Amino acid sequence: MSDLEARLRSLPAFPHPLPVLQEADLPAVPDTLFRDWLDAAIAGAERQPHAMAFASLRADGTPVARTLILKDIDADGYHFSTHRTSRKGLELAADPRCSMLFFWRESGRQVRVTGVAVPLDDAASQRDWSERPSYTGSPNPDWQRYALRPDEFEFMQAREDRQHTRIEYVRAGSDWRHAAVQTPAG
Repeated sequence: MSDLEARLRSLPAFPHPLPVLQEADLPAVPDTLFRDWLDAAIAGAERQPHAMAFASLRADGTPVARTLILKDIDADGYHFSTHRTSRKGLELAADPRCSMLFFWRESGRQVRVTGVAVPLDDAASQRDWSERPSYTGSPNPDWQRYALRPDEFEFMQAREDRQHTRIEYVRAGSDWRHAAVQTPAG
């Protein structure tokens, strides 16, 4: 074992006690559970609970991730913004499939939201641009607000024994199915 490996293994994992995710208590739609977990992260003073890793795809299919901020959730989906001509803007124009990954360390919770990004109208984009801290009063035609329209969620609740509870929601027409994700023992 290298010195780095030993140091990494000695780091603390999750705080105690951790919440428990019970399959029997799951809501019919994943947005409800996501909002409950986000609200808990906000109330629990998690640092930047709206931050997530956002993954898009390069032209060759390579996934590329960076940190973004969730702007809103509504009937259109999970909102985020970027420049149309940024790398991620160009990647989304070529292939709108993407994922968001939220991690709330203090509660040992993680949520992956996967689907397609849909550009919202110019009014939504310019309103978002005008609310940025660096706004100078001029519109930005390159700025785009998107909504990720989810077709899949994975909720993970950490457990101290590292046998984390994972629940996957998958869109089935206009409804959602959910089930526990089975992980191999070992």
